[in-house]
Amino acid sequence: MAHARRKFVEVAESFPDEVAFVLETLRQVYLHDAEARQRELSPDERLALHQERSQPLMAALEGWLEDQIEERKVEPNSSLGESIVYMRKHWAGLTLFLREPGAPLDNKFCERVLKTAILHRKNAMFYKTPNGARVGDVFMSLIHTAELCGADPFDCLVGLQRHHERVADAPGDWMPWSFAATLEKIGAAAASQ
Repeated sequence: MAHARRKFVEVAESFPDEVAFVLETLRQVYLHDAEARQRELSPDERLALHQERSQPLMAALEGWLEDQIEERKVEPNSSLGESIVYMRKHWAGLTLFLREPGAPLDNKFCERVLKTAILHRKNAMFYKTPNGARVGDVFMSLIHTAELCGADPFDCLVGLQRHHERVADAPGDWMPWSFAATLEKIGAAAASQ
């Protein structure tokens, strides 16, 4: 959705009235999504909210997009026409949030994740040995996974080093998503002794 929206923002100066409808519609949809996050709705509750409030907006937008091209109100080869054609072409994916629980409005999160990997690949050109590159890949993966789980990457890496024997015995207990619980168990066991 962010890419489709950006295409309309880019032509807003040339087509202010037409673009205003699209941007206002999408603003309302994003506000509904923000409300779902603020209310901490489950994926199913979020889906129900979007189906109730956003689906009519998106249906009106789809009708407007179709009308602009089919009624020849906009030249398909113009910059606005290209924006409309792009959105219509990707409509099924752009409206997935109206059909699937948990489907995001846009893929900005995925793009940020990919940028991390791309930056790492660029930096990896300077590893001196293949083993150094492998170690760097493992650390990048651990650090990024910890960030995604809300864990402190530095604490995870230090904990893995401090408890390396326990990590070797039960590696599943030391994954970034279970790391904190494992440390609490160790702390509770040590306190009870």
